[in-house]
Formats: sequence, C-alpha cells, structure tokens
Amino acid sequence: MPKVSLPRLAFLIVLFPIAVYAADVAPTHRPGEAVIEHGVATASDGSSMPYEIGTLYVPENRDKPGSRLIAVGFARVKAAHANKAPPIVLLAGGPGVTMLDIILDHDATAKRRVKVWQGYAQLADLVVIEQRGYTLRGDMMTMKVPAAPLDKASTIAADVETMRNMARGAKATYPDADLSGYSIEQMADDVDDLRKALGYRQVSLLAASFGSQWAFAVMKRHPGAIARTVISSAEPLDYGYDIPSHVFTVMQRIAVEAEQDPALKPYLPQGGLIAAIHATLQRFEKADVTVDVPNENGPSRTVVLGVGDYQQALVSYAGNARTFPSFVLSAYHGHYADWARDSIDWRAAEDRSLINPLVNIGLDMSSGRKRLLWTDPALPIIGAWNFASYLATKGEWATPDAGDAFRHAVQDPTPVLFVQGDWDPSTPIENAEAMMPYFPNSRTMVVHRGQHGGIAAVRSRPEAMAALEAFLRSGETRNLPSEVSLDPVAFDKPTFDPPGT
Repeated sequence: MPKVSLPRLAFLIVLFPIAVYAADVAPTHRPGEAVIEHGVATASDGSSMPYEIGTLYVPENRDKPGSRLIAVGFARVKAAHANKAPPIVLLAGGPGVTMLDIILDHDATAKRRVKVWQGYAQLADLVVIEQRGYTLRGDMMTMKVPAAPLDKASTIAADVETMRNMARGAKATYPDADLSGYSIEQMADDVDDLRKALGYRQVSLLAASFGSQWAFAVMKRHPGAIARTVISSAEPLDYGYDIPSHVFTVMQRIAVEAEQDPALKPYLPQGGLIAAIHATLQRFEKADVTVDVPNENGPSRTVVLGVGDYQQALVSYAGNARTFPSFVLSAYHGHYADWARDSIDWRAAEDRSLINPLVNIGLDMSSGRKRLLWTDPALPIIGAWNFASYLATKGEWATPDAGDAFRHAVQDPTPVLFVQGDWDPSTPIENAEAMMPYFPNSRTMVVHRGQHGGIAAVRSRPEAMAALEAFLRSGETRNLPSEVSLDPVAFDKPTFDPPGT
C-alpha cells in the first residue's frame, strides 16, 4: 500500500488509553496505542508553534475479531495557557482530505493555517485526527481514474461506469485491506479511541462539511463523550447527497443580489440569471457544442460540452459567488471558452481517494430521502451528478449499509452551534435547519453571503468569532449572534462587450 514518508522527529512517546509504556516494551502495536513525536511549525507571522504528531493504532474492522491494526495520524497543539476547557478535536471534510500537511509543509497557505491553529490553542488543547485510509501516518488509499474523453459530452452513464471501475479495482489494488472497515462508524470510533488514548474525559468537536457528518456519527455512537460541538456547513447522516432544489435555491439567492450590479445589467435577459439558466439548458438539451480552446504553449484543444457538463458547471461555479453570474451570462450569450478550459481540467486523469465512495456508499441514505432526490423539481436543472454513481454501484462496494437507525436523527442534548452560510451550494442551509429541532441545546449563526466552510468567513467578524470561541471555551451562548453579514460580493463581469454595443 502506498505510504507517505515523514520527516524524522525527536522525543518518541507511546501512549495507551490507561498506561504509558516505553517504546521498546511493545515491539508490536496494540489497539488504542498512540505513538507521539514532537516538532515545531512556523506561522504566517513568523511565530513558532510546538506540536505533537502521532500515530493511533486501531482495528481495521472492530466488528471482526482478530482484524489487523491500521494507523491513523493525528496532531496535537497544547493549550497556550492552563485551563479547564475541553480539548477541541478538529474533523476535516472530504472524505479523503488530510490536514497534517499543514504542519509538515512550509508554504504560505500552510503558515496561515498554522496561525489559525494557534488561535484555537488559546482556548484549549487542539487535536486534529486524520481519516482512516487517507492519512499521512498510514495508508493513502487512492486509485488512478483515467481522463475522460474530450470529444464526447459528459454523461451520467459514463460517470457510473467510472465509479463501477473503481469498485472493481479497489480490492485488486489493496488485496491486504479489509475494505468493509472503512466506514463512518469506524471513523467515529477512531475519534473516541484517540480521546481515551490522550487521557481526555470529554472533548469538543469542531467540524465542517463531511467533518460535520463525522461529528454527528461521533455524538450518536459515543453519547456523553462530547462536551459541545461547532458544526459548519452541516451534512447530516442521512443528507450525504443534496436535494437539487436546495442547491438551486442558493443560485437564486446569489442571482437576486447579482442582478442589482450595474455592470451586469446590460448582459441580463428578461427574467434575469434564472431565465438565462433555463434558456441555456434548453439549448444544450437540443445539441452539444464543440469548443476550440486556444493554448499559448501549443496547439489548441477541442472539447465537446453537453447538458451534463452545464449541470455540473452550474454547481461548481455557484461555489464561488464572484464568478457565478459571469459564467451564467457567458454561456447564455454563447461565449464558452473559459468554461471549456475549465472542463478540460475537470476531465483530466486524477488520483481519487477510495474512502470517499467507501464511506458515502456504506452510509447511503433512507428510502424516503432517495424518493425526494429522484422526484425533486430541480433535478432537470442540477442533474443527478451528486448521487447517481454512488446509488448505482451500492452493491459493488465492501462497506456494509449503515441502516436507517443510524442515519435518522434522534434527540441529543449535546450543546451545538450551527454556523451556516446561506450561499453554500455544497451543504445548503436547509441541512442545518432540518437538524435544529433534534438538538434542543443548539444555537444557529447564519452567515449571509457565506459559502462552504462558514467559520473561515466568520473570522472576518471579530465579535462573532469571539462569541464562537467563548462557546468552545465554556459553552457560553448569551452573546452568540443569530446572523452575520459578510461584505457585498464584487461580481466578475463577462470578458466580452454587452450585446448591442
């Protein structure tokens, strides 16, 4: 299995849930053992951040006696000041995202994130755990997906076949792995094993996107172990695939504001951006379009764009509100070059994480949720790209079905702060709204104009961020704002002159 080698670090420590052992006492690792090394990272302001980087050893499948041990990476930044606040466990999105590269890399982006981690360490210990099967301290389970052809429009059928080929190749690529163990339930148990290994009675969770789904799983499987949780970009356990109309509503919210921009008004058809979307969809439903893309470093390339490409591009560009209106208007007026260039990049060969389909397909969704997806009125606009290939290959992946009892929300007294952008097309605000009644001790902070990953946006509002930090530190909710507004967006203007000029 491919692994990523790490720099040699000093001061080796071996931790167990109860006792501490010297490194040479245990020649083989044991379940729940944590091996820790020390290092120092540099923040964007040049300051130093001491940290621990470690490896947690856990069963690959706790449901199977004798299952082999696998390694899961983690890092810890000790609190800057002694306090009684519960440690903060950071859960990343994905699945198929690593965060330990933040302290191992030395570029500007990594240094800015180190600065963020330093901020959390002002509140409590910060612990960052990686995802089994996609960890720099263990296995990085990926598969190469070949490039999609440029001479054919993208189709759901081709997308399903790509996912099916991944399923067929997974076991052959990783013959020693028990792929049935790469589920969200096992990932939730990894968090609790790390809590025990580090000696914490309770921890707080800080989670975004898939990390929020992970957090819901931890709270469900380990009640009482979580002091409080901050969930940004909520993705409930039964909501792994978004309802098309919820995504389309985000586009409508962006459109309402963009249509007031004087620079965009000369490009708008009657009915505005939404009318432009419908007109462009109808055009592509009739025929594909072939686009020549100039290349400064070589011959031009040609790509065929179809209705499926347009559906995917709508969702992708909506994730950046600044560029979304320009994309919609450019496509409406028949200017496809920038979109075609992006489409070539999107179709390139890539390494994909295996845990993404393993986790998502094992978690699956309830039959009621599936009916909503397939009957949603916005499905012809958005398409089934978000879920069709996962549902079609359900029986071809090793992870067992999680079951409705696990997927369905239940009443939970854990204090939760939902931080949710109302311009987030990846995890629409309706996701968080659906969960609020199940968490009677919850509060909600709506970030107006906020997109995916609302906490990053909240940092630009010091008072709101201070209230969020107070919640993590003590559970204090009295000063939490119910809404935070970000600055108006400076929308990109199309690169061509308005029609009729």
